[in-house]
Amino acid sequence: MFGRREPVPFAFLAEADRFRSNVAPPPRQRSSVSQIAGKWLLGLTIVAGLVGSLVLGMPALSTPSDTASRQSQASQGR
Repeated sequence: MFGRREPVPFAFLAEADRFRSNVAPPPRQRSSVSQIAGKWLLGLTIVAGLVGSLVLGMPALSTPSDTASRQSQASQGR
């Protein structure tokens, strides 16, 4: 049912590394001024959003300095 298979020579794998195509890819299209401006505007918008969220979020991350007095008042039964 299952016969012996003929061994496959793997020389074609070694030749594939040396293979050079004579077909050149098409040249890249240069971005227009409006496309470059749009990319810069998008990048600046993302950076401004991250900085803004950091500035607005910093007060929420900081702990108030009077937490020790609140805890002491609660422990004194006030």
